[in-house]
Amino acid sequence: MLQGDLFNQLMRDDPSTVSGAEILMLGEMLTLPQNFGNIFLGETFSSYISVHNDSSQVVKEILVKADLQTSSQRLNLSASNAAVAELKPDCCIDDVIHHEVKEIGTHILVCAVSYTTQSGEKMYFRKFFKFQVLKPLDVKTKFYNAESDLSSVTDEVFLEAQIQNITNSPMFMEKVSLEPSIMYNVAELNSISQAGECISTFGSRAYLQPMDTRQYLYCLKPKKEFAEKAGIIKGVTVIGKLDIVWKTNLGERGRLQTSQLQRMAPGYGDVRLSLEAIPDTVNLEEPFHITCKITNCSSERTMDLVLEMCNTNSIHWCGISGRQLGKLHPSSSLCLALTLLSSVQGLQSVSGLRLTDTFLKRTYEYDDIAQVCVVSAIKMEN
Repeated sequence: MLQGDLFNQLMRDDPSTVSGAEILMLGEMLTLPQNFGNIFLGETFSSYISVHNDSSQVVKEILVKADLQTSSQRLNLSASNAAVAELKPDCCIDDVIHHEVKEIGTHILVCAVSYTTQSGEKMYFRKFFKFQVLKPLDVKTKFYNAESDLSSVTDEVFLEAQIQNITNSPMFMEKVSLEPSIMYNVAELNSISQAGECISTFGSRAYLQPMDTRQYLYCLKPKKEFAEKAGIIKGVTVIGKLDIVWKTNLGERGRLQTSQLQRMAPGYGDVRLSLEAIPDTVNLEEPFHITCKITNCSSERTMDLVLEMCNTNSIHWCGISGRQLGKLHPSSSLCLALTLLSSVQGLQSVSGLRLTDTFLKRTYEYDDIAQVCVVSAIKMEN
């Protein structure tokens, strides 16, 4: 027997193959078992349905229906709901169904066939095929608020998206993008420019191995027209949604979109304190200088402010605590040059500033304002 005939012979010998329909390849190799495994959320479920008349009689009014039952709904996947007038012996009715899976859990494909025999008897049968829809990716997000422009309130927001492959096979990450809400512009920070060409920070291979995680970074900035109208955005702010496209081993394509991502925007209250200048590295027990900016965020009320400086275990302020800063009008700012020193080496947090509004007798506390690296000064010997 020639090798090219081996497959055809196997199909003829297969007990599940319909006699005379071996070329249709309906043997066990392409027949769905009652429980045929798993598929992943975001992928497209496709199935070829074939109804074959293996009798010697012509049947009439054949209606083939394919439904997909989930835990929450029942979907009709048939291309046509019209009955076929007749089906002759050894003939088939074929249909291909597709469905983008959008729900996790057990799914049941219900294939129902009704027809009328030559004697006028109405017949009906059904077959059920069960499969599980699993979650392919674990997505976690973190938001960081960055004061990119200290003279305004239109601060940038950085979004870090951690995407983990929780399947048992590698994935080809075709696209991971952020679709911003109408109030934001977005810049992707997942590539670097080399010789005028953008190169992915993940290298030339876009594969994500099982249980591996990647961090994608995006920078969002409010559009000018919205920033000018809204001022400081308070409360929950809609940022946008992630669009993730991947392919698995055999090229099956999957796509997921997250729900709208929301972050809690920073609330500055009535008074905002920000840093205009601070050194990255300072010497141990040597004074260094910082410049602070204080803004009255109220649009109606004038404040009379008093500055207090409280020492911590590592940070010591130089100067007079409790000094009057004077009146600060609505939406106005003032800059302060302050001096301090650190008695402990390492990365130290600048903390301990207090502002009191004498009009309302209200105190605003500012800790962990920034961090500086404190090193031991090296003395050169002659």
